[in-house]
Amino acid sequence: MSAARRDGPLLAWFAARGWKPAAFQRETWRRYLAGESGLLHTPTGSGKTLAAFGGPLLEALAEAPPARAAGEGPRVLWVTPLRALAADTTRALTQTAAGLGLAWTVALRTGDASARDKRLARQGKAQVLVITPESLALLLSYADASQRFRALRCVVVDEWHELLGNKRGVLLQLCLARLRRLSPAARTWGLSATLGNLEQARSVLLPHAPGSALVAGARPRKIRISTLLPERSRALPWAGHLGLSQLERVFKRLFEVRATLLFTNTRAQAELWHRALESIWPEAPDTLALHHGSLDPKLRAAVEQGLRDGSVRCVVATSSLDLGVDFPAVDQVLQIGSPKGVARLLQRAGRARHRPGESGNVVCVPAQALELIEYAAARQAIARGAIESRPPPVGSLDVLAQHAVTLALGGGFDADALYQEVRGTHAYAALDSATWQAVLDFIVQGGRALAKYPDYQRVVRDDDGRYRVHDRRIALRHRLSIGTITADGAVAVKYLRGGSLGSVEEGFLARLRRGDRFQFAGRTLELVRLEGMVAYVRRAKGGDGPVATWQGGRMPLSTQLAAEVESLFSHPGPHAEMRAVAPLLRIQAQASALPDRGRLVAERIATRRGLHLFLFPFAGRAVHEGIAAMIALRWGRRQPNTISYTVNDYGLMLTLAEPAALDAALLRELLSPDHMAEDLRDGVNLGEMARRQFREIARVAGLLTPSLPGQAARSLRQVQASSGLLYDVLRRYDPDHLLLAQAEREVFALQLEAPRLLAALHDCRRRELALCEPRTLTPLSFPLWTESLRGQLSTETWQARVRRAAQQLEKRYERLA
Repeated sequence: MSAARRDGPLLAWFAARGWKPAAFQRETWRRYLAGESGLLHTPTGSGKTLAAFGGPLLEALAEAPPARAAGEGPRVLWVTPLRALAADTTRALTQTAAGLGLAWTVALRTGDASARDKRLARQGKAQVLVITPESLALLLSYADASQRFRALRCVVVDEWHELLGNKRGVLLQLCLARLRRLSPAARTWGLSATLGNLEQARSVLLPHAPGSALVAGARPRKIRISTLLPERSRALPWAGHLGLSQLERVFKRLFEVRATLLFTNTRAQAELWHRALESIWPEAPDTLALHHGSLDPKLRAAVEQGLRDGSVRCVVATSSLDLGVDFPAVDQVLQIGSPKGVARLLQRAGRARHRPGESGNVVCVPAQALELIEYAAARQAIARGAIESRPPPVGSLDVLAQHAVTLALGGGFDADALYQEVRGTHAYAALDSATWQAVLDFIVQGGRALAKYPDYQRVVRDDDGRYRVHDRRIALRHRLSIGTITADGAVAVKYLRGGSLGSVEEGFLARLRRGDRFQFAGRTLELVRLEGMVAYVRRAKGGDGPVATWQGGRMPLSTQLAAEVESLFSHPGPHAEMRAVAPLLRIQAQASALPDRGRLVAERIATRRGLHLFLFPFAGRAVHEGIAAMIALRWGRRQPNTISYTVNDYGLMLTLAEPAALDAALLRELLSPDHMAEDLRDGVNLGEMARRQFREIARVAGLLTPSLPGQAARSLRQVQASSGLLYDVLRRYDPDHLLLAQAEREVFALQLEAPRLLAALHDCRRRELALCEPRTLTPLSFPLWTESLRGQLSTETWQARVRRAAQQLEKRYERLA
């Protein structure tokens, strides 16, 4: 049958709705029906769901009569990284199948799935299963997995770019390899936004099919990026990240349109902005909403429904609303502070005017002056098509160990066959037989030092040579801990009379006493009591209190955006933002020097706190932390001193307790890439960093058992104690343990970003060095100096101290001018 005839039913369904399929949709259908797999990259809202689902629908319609037995298992697996996205996808797939006359059941199999959907999935009665990577791994842990997936025709991986660069993606790679063995004829299609490494993304998803189709979807929607420029009479602050000084102007923008998404970069910032807007909100309270990842799923779902039906005017959100879900009623997006990445700004801009033929729109709201440059840089990068890559992890042995236990539980495995299977993935293509044997030894006995403890003897090698799990208690614990998302120390927040609000970190609540008030979920709450890992609260009438905070929430500036920012300092171009920030750049140029791709700016400044060295490589916060630690070590070797350091995305500041000589030759020596790894080991507290990283690895690998149903959740202190004891035992009695080596590798690769750090040092070496000695702090050095004030004891708030210091500095430069 010709392609034109085979897609006839879908063409008719499109025509009945006044639609016309796009060329990329028909190409995807054609390739699927020809037995091909591939990766479709297209902007959200352009029709990717119908492009991926159309092929399986047409295939089913062509079967006469449909070859289908009850309980046969799913024909289509739709893998999604977000549970919120899963519910919308389930609705869309159900409506499309029903519209074409297919009596298909579409079921949801995620942590939020209903009992009905879970039953349908377990019994194999759903033709389409919308599922997360973790739930897919859970299904593979049952012995009937081979029967369950025998009818599988297609796997669709939605939002593949969100999984590509993390361990969830690695877990999915392993699951897909197992599905290929269970159902060799099934095709795999990935759906992705634009990436800087699209071809690699395809290869990671489809390692078994090199040269698979890379289908380009619709042309990207036009994205309009504008900035809320400062008024002449009110200059932006030189430092800070909250942006609340812009509240009045943001408030006016909200009421110029019907509905707005207001994005912040952290959960605490979202809580603060919601609270500030609530204090002046003139409409019904339920027209202003809050959405972030620590809120209860029911609260988030209610907000999403309000956006769909148009009953909410403004939602203050974090990255929890970056992805997937379409909200046609949203007229504008506001971005508070720097987007930190090109892809993130594109994704957020695409949330607005999600209607056919309309361009996306984002209004950037600077929290401080230098962020104006970041907005111009993002616009410039988008125009050039410079989008961030997402490098995929390799060799994550904790994930591999977890997967091996999953398959041992799901009927058992042959070691040689599984070795070949996992080597067929991108993540483990280089896995050698000795490391694989170490993984097998680990799941059987935990390693040499743990061999005598029954809790770590999870898998048994039976007489037939197959590896299996026999202990029901171990089976239960493993299924409860499947996945790579670790969330230690999360305390559930619940009303006394029932109802959950979400979770906050244990460390935040530990600072509160009974009766204290705090801000969370857009409410002022009173802590009634803390029982285990549950905080019982009541709604407080008025009053104040600290806003809930979370550790590790600050996003780093991407490499692509940092490079664009640096070049704009010396080559400002035609951007309105650069005209607005020109007075600040003139001060920087007169007092010191402007950064450039070929120039490394360093500033040596003395204050009452000591001698400061400021350096601006524009390599990102993590890299700067490594450079600062290395310089401090090398400098201290030459001359004993007490050296502290502070970093941000633009550069680093070292503070010396005692004066020390510094010239260009010495600085170049301190920045040498030679012996970087050795000096980095000595310069940072590698042991403590590896200990923290080991905690996450041990959780994923199954060394730290989860709390069982009916038991109280373990506190962060208990988890730390358990993982710390294990770490110390292994370091002492089994120093070559595979998880210890992985912890150290991940510290270097993920926390210190050693490859980027080495590249940054080589980049510093090739540049002209501008070592300046300004008389006072400059626009570039001031934010670093203020960051270093955060840990100091004072009766003033940090914001007040920064504001006062900035005013003094600005007056000083006015006098100098």
